[in-house]
Amino acid sequence: MSIEIKNLSFAYKNKQALDNVNLSLATGFNVLLGPNGAGKSTLFALLTGLYQTKQSTININGFDLFLDKAKIMSQMGVVFQQSTLDLDLSVKQNLLYFASLHGISPKKALLNIETILSQLSLTERLNDPVRTLNGGHRRRVEIARALIHQPKVLLLDEASVGLDMDSRLLIISYVRNLCQQLNICVLWATHLMDEVEPDDQLIVLHQGKVQAQALCNDLCEQYASNDVYQLYFTLTKNTEAV
Repeated sequence: MSIEIKNLSFAYKNKQALDNVNLSLATGFNVLLGPNGAGKSTLFALLTGLYQTKQSTININGFDLFLDKAKIMSQMGVVFQQSTLDLDLSVKQNLLYFASLHGISPKKALLNIETILSQLSLTERLNDPVRTLNGGHRRRVEIARALIHQPKVLLLDEASVGLDMDSRLLIISYVRNLCQQLNICVLWATHLMDEVEPDDQLIVLHQGKVQAQALCNDLCEQYASNDVYQLYFTLTKNTEAV
């Protein structure tokens, strides 16, 4: 499973949000690292079809986003930065509703829900209203919702934002484990450097441009950096004055 992006640019009126982005992502855990305003959310909006541009090529699992959007959406799960759960419905009701949007029968949906909530250690909250859950649990429900239709690609835009340290580490741990268990392509967007591990496929996005893409360890070696902090500074220091 893969994501292929070629010559992707996008602007808001006079502001260039993405500038000639080229990416190739395969099955596994891919981290999109960049500060607020780097273009991460714009990239996600384009990958999910919320924004459109014809001056580029976006292929997901071999399908062209502009020609086969419905097919691609059926194979993609997304967790956006802003929560869109119905707070007055239970966890079960939220997940069943979303499953129905994908044409999944209630019987099949319940089986999927049972499996996913077990993987996310959330089974005991099945019948609780979402309003009663803390931030970390709500994020887990959103991840479960994104996986309910068994996608091949999972996109997460700042999924740990607003969570305390323990919840943040727990969420990323769950996603890493699910990535391995389900053998899917995960794109984890973050501005937090401590969420990057040495063997992650790392994409550094800065001021709308991809500064580098490779295994984090390989990039650190290439740029003589001791860690991801030094690596990020090395890759972006010459662009700060732009």
